[in-house]
Amino acid sequence: MSILPPDFTLLQVTPELETGGAEQTTIDVAHAVIAAGGKALVAARGGRMVSRLEEDGGRLAQMPVQSKNPLVMLGNAARLVDLIRRERVSIVHARSRAPAFSALWAAHATKTPFVATYHGIYKANNGLKRWYNAIMTKGDLVIANSEYTRDHILAEHAIDPERVVTIPRGVDLSRFDPRVVAPARVEALRAAWGLPEGDTRTAFLLGGRLSPIKGHLTIVEAARQMRQAGREDFVIIFAGDDQGRTEYREEILAAIAAGGLDDAVKVVGHCDDMPAAFLACDIALLPTLKPESFGRAAVEPQVMERPVIVSGHGGAVETVVEGETGWKIPPGDAEAWAKTMTEAIDLGGVRRRAMGQFAASRARRLYSVDAMCEATLQVYARVLGGRR
Repeated sequence: MSILPPDFTLLQVTPELETGGAEQTTIDVAHAVIAAGGKALVAARGGRMVSRLEEDGGRLAQMPVQSKNPLVMLGNAARLVDLIRRERVSIVHARSRAPAFSALWAAHATKTPFVATYHGIYKANNGLKRWYNAIMTKGDLVIANSEYTRDHILAEHAIDPERVVTIPRGVDLSRFDPRVVAPARVEALRAAWGLPEGDTRTAFLLGGRLSPIKGHLTIVEAARQMRQAGREDFVIIFAGDDQGRTEYREEILAAIAAGGLDDAVKVVGHCDDMPAAFLACDIALLPTLKPESFGRAAVEPQVMERPVIVSGHGGAVETVVEGETGWKIPPGDAEAWAKTMTEAIDLGGVRRRAMGQFAASRARRLYSVDAMCEATLQVYARVLGGRR
Protein backbone atom coordinates (compact mmCIF):
# COMPACT_ATOMS: atom_id res chain seq x y z
CA MET A 1 0.00 0.00 0.00
CA SER A 2 1.44 3.39 -0.99
CA ILE A 3 2.19 5.91 1.77
CA LEU A 4 1.36 8.70 -0.72
CA PRO A 5 -2.15 9.99 -1.46
CA PRO A 6 -3.69 8.61 -4.68
CA ASP A 7 -3.52 11.94 -6.53
CA PHE A 8 0.09 12.70 -5.54
CA THR A 9 2.15 14.73 -8.03
CA LEU A 10 5.82 15.50 -7.41
CA LEU A 11 7.67 18.37 -9.07
CA GLN A 12 11.47 18.18 -8.78
CA VAL A 13 13.48 21.22 -9.84
CA THR A 14 17.11 20.71 -10.86
CA PRO A 15 19.43 22.63 -13.22
CA GLU A 16 19.75 19.89 -15.83
CA LEU A 17 19.55 16.13 -16.34
CA GLU A 18 23.00 15.68 -17.80
CA THR A 19 25.12 13.53 -15.49
CA GLY A 20 25.93 13.34 -11.78
CA GLY A 21 24.66 12.15 -8.41
CA ALA A 22 21.93 14.74 -7.93
CA GLU A 23 20.60 14.07 -11.43
CA GLN A 24 20.60 10.31 -10.89
CA THR A 25 18.76 10.74 -7.60
CA THR A 26 16.17 12.88 -9.39
CA ILE A 27 15.53 10.05 -11.85
CA ASP A 28 15.44 7.42 -9.08
CA VAL A 29 12.89 9.32 -6.99
CA ALA A 30 10.71 10.07 -10.03
CA HIS A 31 10.68 6.35 -10.81
CA ALA A 32 9.69 5.51 -7.21
CA VAL A 33 6.83 8.03 -7.19
CA ILE A 34 5.46 6.61 -10.46
CA ALA A 35 5.80 3.05 -9.11
CA ALA A 36 3.80 4.17 -6.06
CA GLY A 37 0.98 5.39 -8.31
CA GLY A 38 1.84 9.08 -8.44
CA LYS A 39 2.94 11.47 -11.17
CA ALA A 40 6.51 12.80 -11.51
CA LEU A 41 7.51 16.06 -13.18
CA VAL A 42 11.02 17.51 -13.46
CA ALA A 43 11.69 21.15 -14.29
CA ALA A 44 15.16 21.38 -15.85
CA ARG A 45 17.05 22.74 -18.84
CA GLY A 46 17.24 19.22 -20.37
CA GLY A 47 20.11 16.75 -20.78
CA ARG A 48 21.06 13.25 -21.78
CA MET A 49 19.10 11.64 -18.88
CA VAL A 50 15.73 13.03 -20.02
CA SER A 51 15.10 9.88 -22.05
CA ARG A 52 15.44 7.76 -18.89
CA LEU A 53 12.95 9.99 -17.07
CA GLU A 54 10.46 9.65 -19.91
CA GLU A 55 10.97 5.89 -20.25
CA ASP A 56 9.90 5.57 -16.61
CA GLY A 57 6.76 7.60 -17.26
CA GLY A 58 8.02 10.92 -15.93
CA ARG A 59 7.73 14.24 -17.77
CA LEU A 60 10.15 17.07 -18.37
CA ALA A 61 9.06 20.70 -18.02
CA GLN A 62 11.86 22.35 -19.94
CA MET A 63 12.88 25.78 -18.68
CA PRO A 64 16.16 27.62 -17.92
CA VAL A 65 16.12 26.93 -14.17
CA GLN A 66 19.93 26.68 -14.16
CA SER A 67 20.21 30.44 -14.68
CA LYS A 68 21.36 32.79 -11.89
CA ASN A 69 20.09 35.85 -13.76
CA PRO A 70 17.48 37.47 -11.46
CA LEU A 71 15.14 38.32 -14.36
CA VAL A 72 15.31 34.75 -15.69
CA MET A 73 14.74 33.43 -12.17
CA LEU A 74 11.60 35.57 -11.88
CA GLY A 75 10.41 34.23 -15.21
CA ASN A 76 11.08 30.69 -13.99
CA ALA A 77 9.04 31.37 -10.85
CA ALA A 78 6.07 32.44 -13.01
CA ARG A 79 6.46 29.34 -15.20
CA LEU A 80 6.59 27.12 -12.11
CA VAL A 81 3.49 28.75 -10.59
CA ASP A 82 1.61 27.98 -13.80
CA LEU A 83 2.95 24.40 -13.84
CA ILE A 84 2.09 23.78 -10.17
CA ARG A 85 -1.48 24.99 -10.63
CA ARG A 86 -2.04 23.24 -13.95
CA GLU A 87 -0.68 19.87 -12.77
CA ARG A 88 -1.99 20.18 -9.19
CA VAL A 89 1.48 19.55 -7.78
CA SER A 90 1.52 18.12 -4.24
CA ILE A 91 5.15 18.86 -3.31
CA VAL A 92 7.97 20.90 -4.85
CA HIS A 93 11.42 19.38 -4.31
CA ALA A 94 14.45 21.56 -5.17
CA ARG A 95 17.86 20.00 -5.73
CA SER A 96 20.12 23.00 -6.37
CA ARG A 97 20.45 26.57 -5.12
CA ALA A 98 19.72 28.71 -8.19
CA PRO A 99 16.56 26.75 -9.11
CA ALA A 100 15.54 26.71 -5.42
CA PHE A 101 14.86 30.46 -5.43
CA SER A 102 12.34 30.16 -8.26
CA ALA A 103 10.92 26.95 -6.80
CA LEU A 104 10.46 28.41 -3.31
CA TRP A 105 8.80 31.58 -4.66
CA ALA A 106 6.42 29.45 -6.70
CA ALA A 107 5.71 27.11 -3.79
CA HIS A 108 4.89 30.07 -1.50
CA ALA A 109 2.69 31.68 -4.15
CA THR A 110 0.68 28.48 -4.54
CA LYS A 111 0.86 27.38 -0.87
CA THR A 112 2.53 24.14 -1.95
CA PRO A 113 4.83 22.22 0.44
CA PHE A 114 8.53 22.71 -0.34
CA VAL A 115 11.41 20.28 0.31
CA ALA A 116 15.08 20.73 -0.61
CA THR A 117 17.98 18.29 -0.79
CA TYR A 118 21.36 19.65 0.25
CA HIS A 119 23.44 17.76 -2.33
CA GLY A 120 26.77 19.55 -1.84
CA ILE A 121 29.02 21.09 0.77
CA TYR A 122 28.35 24.72 -0.03
CA LYS A 123 31.11 26.90 1.41
CA ALA A 124 30.47 30.51 2.43
CA ASN A 125 33.22 33.04 3.13
CA ASN A 126 30.84 35.99 3.48
CA GLY A 127 27.32 36.82 4.56
CA LEU A 128 25.95 37.12 1.03
CA LYS A 129 27.12 33.63 0.08
CA ARG A 130 25.74 32.19 3.32
CA TRP A 131 22.37 33.84 2.53
CA TYR A 132 22.49 32.35 -0.98
CA ASN A 133 23.25 28.87 0.37
CA ALA A 134 20.55 29.14 3.03
CA ILE A 135 17.82 28.95 0.37
CA MET A 136 18.19 25.17 0.66
CA THR A 137 17.06 25.32 4.30
CA LYS A 138 13.85 27.31 3.81
CA GLY A 139 11.50 24.41 3.12
CA ASP A 140 9.27 22.29 5.31
CA LEU A 141 12.10 19.78 5.60
CA VAL A 142 15.72 19.58 4.41
CA ILE A 143 17.25 16.31 3.19
CA ALA A 144 20.99 15.79 3.76
CA ASN A 145 22.64 13.11 1.62
CA SER A 146 25.06 12.01 4.37
CA GLU A 147 25.75 12.61 8.05
CA TYR A 148 28.73 14.69 6.92
CA THR A 149 26.36 16.95 4.99
CA ARG A 150 23.92 17.13 7.91
CA ASP A 151 26.69 18.23 10.28
CA HIS A 152 27.68 20.92 7.76
CA ILE A 153 24.09 22.21 7.47
CA LEU A 154 23.70 22.46 11.25
CA ALA A 155 27.07 24.22 11.59
CA GLU A 156 26.36 26.72 8.80
CA HIS A 157 22.68 27.57 9.27
CA ALA A 158 20.34 28.44 12.12
CA ILE A 159 17.94 25.56 11.62
CA ASP A 160 16.10 23.21 13.94
CA PRO A 161 17.88 19.82 13.79
CA GLU A 162 14.45 18.18 13.70
CA ARG A 163 13.94 19.68 10.23
CA VAL A 164 17.08 18.05 8.77
CA VAL A 165 16.71 14.42 7.67
CA THR A 166 19.66 12.30 6.55
CA ILE A 167 18.97 10.06 3.53
CA PRO A 168 22.13 8.60 1.97
CA ARG A 169 22.14 8.42 -1.80
CA GLY A 170 21.17 5.06 -3.20
CA VAL A 171 22.58 2.76 -5.85
CA ASP A 172 20.30 0.96 -8.31
CA LEU A 173 21.00 -2.65 -7.30
CA SER A 174 19.19 -4.02 -10.35
CA ARG A 175 21.64 -2.18 -12.61
CA PHE A 176 24.76 -2.42 -10.45
CA ASP A 177 24.79 -6.19 -10.07
CA PRO A 178 27.79 -8.26 -11.23
CA ARG A 179 25.48 -11.17 -12.07
CA VAL A 180 23.59 -9.27 -14.77
CA VAL A 181 26.58 -7.84 -16.63
CA ALA A 182 27.36 -10.04 -19.64
CA PRO A 183 31.08 -10.76 -20.17
CA ALA A 184 30.75 -9.33 -23.69
CA ARG A 185 30.00 -5.90 -22.22
CA VAL A 186 33.19 -6.01 -20.16
CA GLU A 187 35.27 -7.28 -23.08
CA ALA A 188 33.88 -4.56 -25.37
CA LEU A 189 34.87 -1.83 -22.90
CA ARG A 190 38.39 -3.19 -22.40
CA ALA A 191 38.84 -3.36 -26.15
CA ALA A 192 37.55 0.21 -26.57
CA TRP A 193 40.00 1.33 -23.90
CA GLY A 194 42.91 -0.30 -25.72
CA LEU A 195 43.49 -3.02 -23.13
CA PRO A 196 44.73 -6.08 -25.04
CA GLU A 197 43.27 -9.52 -24.42
CA GLY A 198 45.29 -11.29 -21.76
CA ASP A 199 46.53 -8.03 -20.20
CA THR A 200 47.38 -9.05 -16.61
CA ARG A 201 48.18 -5.59 -15.27
CA THR A 202 46.17 -4.48 -12.25
CA ALA A 203 43.60 -2.00 -13.60
CA PHE A 204 42.51 1.08 -11.64
CA LEU A 205 39.43 3.09 -12.63
CA LEU A 206 38.71 6.74 -11.86
CA GLY A 207 35.15 7.25 -13.08
CA GLY A 208 33.76 10.77 -13.19
CA ARG A 209 33.85 14.04 -15.08
CA LEU A 210 37.20 15.62 -15.83
CA SER A 211 37.26 18.38 -13.22
CA PRO A 212 40.25 19.62 -11.18
CA ILE A 213 38.51 18.77 -7.90
CA LYS A 214 38.35 15.09 -8.89
CA GLY A 215 42.11 14.68 -8.41
CA HIS A 216 43.24 13.24 -11.74
CA LEU A 217 46.60 14.99 -11.56
CA THR A 218 47.28 13.45 -8.15
CA ILE A 219 46.86 10.02 -9.72
CA VAL A 220 49.08 10.88 -12.72
CA GLU A 221 51.84 11.93 -10.31
CA ALA A 222 51.30 8.77 -8.23
CA ALA A 223 51.61 6.71 -11.43
CA ARG A 224 54.84 8.52 -12.31
CA GLN A 225 56.27 7.67 -8.89
CA MET A 226 55.17 4.04 -9.24
CA ARG A 227 56.81 3.82 -12.65
CA GLN A 228 59.96 5.47 -11.27
CA ALA A 229 60.03 2.76 -8.60
CA GLY A 230 60.09 0.16 -11.37
CA ARG A 231 56.44 -0.87 -11.39
CA GLU A 232 55.08 -1.80 -14.81
CA ASP A 233 52.20 -3.99 -13.59
CA PHE A 234 49.37 -1.45 -13.58
CA VAL A 235 47.11 0.56 -15.87
CA ILE A 236 44.86 3.48 -14.89
CA ILE A 237 41.65 4.44 -16.70
CA PHE A 238 40.12 7.92 -16.49
CA ALA A 239 36.50 7.47 -17.67
CA GLY A 240 34.54 10.71 -17.94
CA ASP A 241 34.05 13.64 -20.29
CA ASP A 242 35.47 17.13 -19.82
CA GLN A 243 32.06 18.89 -20.07
CA GLY A 244 33.80 21.73 -21.87
CA ARG A 245 36.84 21.82 -19.58
CA THR A 246 39.20 21.27 -22.49
CA GLU A 247 42.08 23.09 -20.79
CA TYR A 248 42.00 20.67 -17.85
CA ARG A 249 41.83 17.68 -20.19
CA GLU A 250 44.90 19.00 -22.03
CA GLU A 251 46.66 19.50 -18.69
CA ILE A 252 46.03 15.85 -17.80
CA LEU A 253 47.27 14.64 -21.18
CA ALA A 254 50.39 16.83 -20.91
CA ALA A 255 51.17 15.41 -17.44
CA ILE A 256 50.73 11.86 -18.77
CA ALA A 257 53.09 12.57 -21.67
CA ALA A 258 55.66 14.31 -19.44
CA GLY A 259 55.70 11.30 -17.13
CA GLY A 260 56.15 8.84 -20.00
CA LEU A 261 52.86 7.22 -18.99
CA ASP A 262 51.01 6.97 -22.32
CA ASP A 263 50.74 3.18 -21.98
CA ALA A 264 49.87 3.30 -18.26
CA VAL A 265 47.26 6.10 -17.94
CA LYS A 266 44.40 6.27 -20.44
CA VAL A 267 41.83 9.07 -20.82
CA VAL A 268 38.89 7.29 -22.47
CA GLY A 269 36.02 9.81 -22.36
CA HIS A 270 32.43 9.37 -21.18
CA CYS A 271 31.27 5.85 -20.28
CA ASP A 272 27.58 4.92 -20.44
CA ASP A 273 28.10 1.45 -18.94
CA MET A 274 29.61 2.00 -15.50
CA PRO A 275 28.59 -1.43 -14.13
CA ALA A 276 30.71 -3.07 -16.85
CA ALA A 277 33.43 -0.45 -16.34
CA PHE A 278 33.90 -1.46 -12.71
CA LEU A 279 34.08 -5.13 -13.68
CA ALA A 280 36.63 -4.26 -16.38
CA CYS A 281 38.95 -3.02 -13.63
CA ASP A 282 40.27 -4.34 -10.32
CA ILE A 283 40.20 -1.30 -8.04
CA ALA A 284 38.27 1.99 -8.14
CA LEU A 285 39.75 5.39 -7.26
CA LEU A 286 38.10 8.49 -5.79
CA PRO A 287 40.96 10.98 -5.20
CA THR A 288 38.82 14.10 -4.72
CA LEU A 289 40.70 17.22 -3.61
CA LYS A 290 37.58 18.75 -2.03
CA PRO A 291 35.29 16.76 0.26
CA GLU A 292 32.19 15.45 -1.48
CA SER A 293 28.89 15.38 0.33
CA PHE A 294 28.36 11.65 -0.30
CA GLY A 295 30.50 10.14 -3.06
CA ARG A 296 28.36 7.72 -5.06
CA ALA A 297 31.51 6.92 -7.04
CA ALA A 298 32.86 5.22 -3.91
CA VAL A 299 29.72 3.13 -3.35
CA GLU A 300 28.94 1.91 -6.89
CA PRO A 301 32.23 -0.01 -7.31
CA GLN A 302 31.80 -1.60 -3.89
CA VAL A 303 28.37 -2.84 -4.93
CA MET A 304 30.13 -4.30 -8.00
CA GLU A 305 32.54 -6.19 -5.69
CA ARG A 306 35.50 -3.89 -6.20
CA PRO A 307 37.58 -2.40 -3.36
CA VAL A 308 38.10 1.36 -3.49
CA ILE A 309 40.81 3.87 -2.63
CA VAL A 310 39.32 7.22 -1.63
CA SER A 311 40.41 10.57 -0.28
CA GLY A 312 39.90 10.48 3.47
CA HIS A 313 37.42 13.33 3.76
CA GLY A 314 33.75 14.09 3.17
CA GLY A 315 30.94 11.60 2.88
CA ALA A 316 33.20 8.89 1.42
CA VAL A 317 34.65 8.36 4.91
CA GLU A 318 31.26 6.92 5.95
CA THR A 319 31.05 4.51 3.01
CA VAL A 320 34.51 2.87 3.18
CA VAL A 321 35.79 0.58 5.96
CA GLU A 322 39.58 1.00 6.16
CA GLY A 323 41.44 -2.17 5.20
CA GLU A 324 38.21 -4.14 4.77
CA THR A 325 36.38 -2.56 1.82
CA GLY A 326 39.10 -0.15 0.74
CA TRP A 327 41.56 2.51 1.86
CA LYS A 328 41.37 6.20 2.84
CA ILE A 329 44.28 8.39 1.74
CA PRO A 330 45.11 12.08 2.43
CA PRO A 331 43.77 14.13 -0.50
CA GLY A 332 46.39 15.40 -2.91
CA ASP A 333 49.23 13.36 -1.36
CA ALA A 334 50.58 11.65 -4.50
CA GLU A 335 53.25 9.79 -2.55
CA ALA A 336 50.66 8.25 -0.20
CA TRP A 337 48.46 7.34 -3.19
CA ALA A 338 51.40 5.67 -4.96
CA LYS A 339 52.23 3.69 -1.81
CA THR A 340 48.66 2.48 -1.29
CA MET A 341 48.08 1.69 -4.96
CA THR A 342 51.28 -0.38 -4.94
CA GLU A 343 50.17 -2.19 -1.77
CA ALA A 344 46.78 -2.91 -3.41
CA ILE A 345 48.53 -4.46 -6.40
CA ASP A 346 50.75 -6.59 -4.17
CA LEU A 347 47.75 -7.74 -2.13
CA GLY A 348 46.86 -10.03 -5.02
CA GLY A 349 43.63 -10.92 -6.75
CA VAL A 350 42.34 -13.41 -4.16
CA ARG A 351 42.55 -10.95 -1.24
CA ARG A 352 41.14 -8.10 -3.33
CA ARG A 353 38.18 -10.26 -4.38
CA ALA A 354 37.46 -11.08 -0.73
CA MET A 355 37.49 -7.36 0.09
CA GLY A 356 35.18 -6.73 -2.85
CA GLN A 357 32.68 -9.33 -1.72
CA PHE A 358 32.54 -7.90 1.79
CA ALA A 359 32.23 -4.40 0.33
CA ALA A 360 29.29 -5.52 -1.82
CA SER A 361 27.38 -7.13 1.06
CA ARG A 362 27.79 -4.00 3.20
CA ALA A 363 27.01 -1.46 0.47
CA ARG A 364 23.96 -3.38 -0.76
CA ARG A 365 22.57 -3.35 2.78
CA LEU A 366 23.21 0.35 3.49
CA TYR A 367 23.03 2.17 0.16
CA SER A 368 20.30 0.70 -2.02
CA VAL A 369 18.25 3.02 -4.21
CA ASP A 370 15.12 1.33 -2.86
CA ALA A 371 16.00 2.34 0.71
CA MET A 372 16.79 5.90 -0.43
CA CYS A 373 13.52 6.22 -2.35
CA GLU A 374 11.42 4.73 0.45
CA ALA A 375 12.92 7.20 2.93
CA THR A 376 12.28 10.10 0.52
CA LEU A 377 8.65 9.09 0.04
CA GLN A 378 8.32 8.96 3.84
CA VAL A 379 9.59 12.56 3.97
CA TYR A 380 6.89 13.56 1.45
CA ALA A 381 4.23 11.80 3.52
CA ARG A 382 5.50 13.48 6.70
CA VAL A 383 5.39 16.93 5.10
CA LEU A 384 1.89 16.41 3.74
CA GLY A 385 0.75 15.12 7.11
CA GLY A 386 2.24 18.12 8.85
CA ARG A 387 0.52 20.52 6.43
CA ARG A 388 -2.84 18.85 7.03
